Amino acid sequence: MKWATKITELLHIDYPIIQGGLAYLAYADLAAAVSNAGGLGQITAMSLGSPDELQKEIRRVKTLTDKPFGVNFAIGQHGRPFEHMVQMAIDEKVPVISVTGGNPKGVLDMVNPHPIKKLVLVAARRQAEKAEELGADAVMVVGQEGGGHLGRGDVGTLVLTPQVVDHVSIPVIASGGIGDGRGLMAALALGAEGIEMGTRFIATKECVDAHPAYKQALLDADENATTVIKQTLGAPARALRNEWTDRILEMEQKQATYEEMKDFISGQANKRYIYDGEAAAGFGWAGQIAARIHTVPAVSELITDLIKEAADIRNKWK
Repeated sequence: MKWATKITELLHIDYPIIQGGLAYLAYADLAAAVSNAGGLGQITAMSLGSPDELQKEIRRVKTLTDKPFGVNFAIGQHGRPFEHMVQMAIDEKVPVISVTGGNPKGVLDMVNPHPIKKLVLVAARRQAEKAEELGADAVMVVGQEGGGHLGRGDVGTLVLTPQVVDHVSIPVIASGGIGDGRGLMAALALGAEGIEMGTRFIATKECVDAHPAYKQALLDADENATTVIKQTLGAPARALRNEWTDRILEMEQKQATYEEMKDFISGQANKRYIYDGEAAAGFGWAGQIAARIHTVPAVSELITDLIKEAADIRNKWK
């Protein structure tokens, strides 16, 4: 059964499935596994320390797969220049660049003259329209169910996806609350041309940097296991609820300043949890789809099972 959509045609992939940027986790092993399984794997650029490190990771992906892959630039959360990193991706002739977490104009202006496909993550209709104006080839629409950094509104994927589909002419990719074949079919029914999954790919064998305790927390999660932090800072983000995020929420209730909170919401606190499993000293991003994660398969198994489930649904309604 073929899964040709505007996204598979645009990105030259077999299935309309894109792996999210996953700060500090999306490196060569995971990206190559997703691409080899027929989706689009991605490297997270801004979690790396230098252009040389990014070059090394890109070249490693190229040794692991001959399929298209992407490099994600989360430009809003790291507070450091991105231009030298983008230039390295351009120099390495990566097939796809995605932009998340900030105004995409700077990245798109650099990439537009090159034959690189450009994806932009948005959390609102107006952001999608602006991304199209700036030259994006497709937009990824994340609803409030998603993990990590979200939009400032509280609109869910079910409503936001068709709203964006109806207001842009470029392909739309649905993100947030999606992790299986049912999610793929729902996204296609809403008018999307594909899906992006982040949290679901953490609980895979090839996400080698994620600590077993982090993966186990995803397996143990129910629909109430995540919470949104950093709302008072204007940068809401969904994480697994634990003792650490409870402390953050208490600080927010007391109107703590960024300076007072920065050590609690830092990348270091994130890494203490996701790398070392220190649940009492850090936090891990996760979307509400965590409630639907019950296994830690190889990426190839995950995508095979996802597509089989979606095909069964499609055949049922023929």
